[in-house]
Amino acid sequence: MHTLLGYGSFLVDGAWMTIRMVVPSALLACIVALAAGIARTSPLRVVRILPTAYIEIFRGTPCYAQLFWVFFVLPFFGFSIDPITAAVFVFGSNIGSYGSEVVRGAILSVPYGQREAAIALNYTLWQRFRHVTLPQALVIMTPPAGNLLIDLVKLTSLASLITVADLTHNALVLRQQTGNTLLSLLAILVGYFLLSSFFAWGTRTVERRGFRWHSISGGTGS
Repeated sequence: MHTLLGYGSFLVDGAWMTIRMVVPSALLACIVALAAGIARTSPLRVVRILPTAYIEIFRGTPCYAQLFWVFFVLPFFGFSIDPITAAVFVFGSNIGSYGSEVVRGAILSVPYGQREAAIALNYTLWQRFRHVTLPQALVIMTPPAGNLLIDLVKLTSLASLITVADLTHNALVLRQQTGNTLLSLLAILVGYFLLSSFFAWGTRTVERRGFRWHSISGGTGS
């Protein structure tokens, strides 16, 4: 019994480490997605070049290769990064590249008539974006952003490849110690399912409140 409790505690520690990676990775993904997505809507080509290059690189290469490059290759150039920081940077940047297209699509889907009305009210460019475009775009982008958050939760399992003691890593350690492949891999499946369900519930809560606010405000941020 004591041994089973010890194994359970070991898996819980791994799940907690997974959450510790998901939260900062999600915050980083939000920041880069908003920055790159907004920049991609600029009419100036010079503004779109850098975010476009970033998006193509992170979407066009495997995440595990990006993780290996940051953790194993950058030290050859004098940039040593600890495993958790490397994982957060790569996961946040990878998911952010997909999120930037969600942001861009949501901004472009806001009816042009809304912006014309804001211009008629003598709003500045920033006021139009802050009070009209962005609030409506946030409501539109919430559901696909929730899907990306679930993808991020599952993506963190790759962190075990660079020695991060997350849920996958600890479950595989238990497999080596106990020789029980079935229960160890089942722990991975159940663990990530529960974590994904938790974050999905949080996203749905935000989504419902966003749509309720959108309905009450009449479809604008004013």
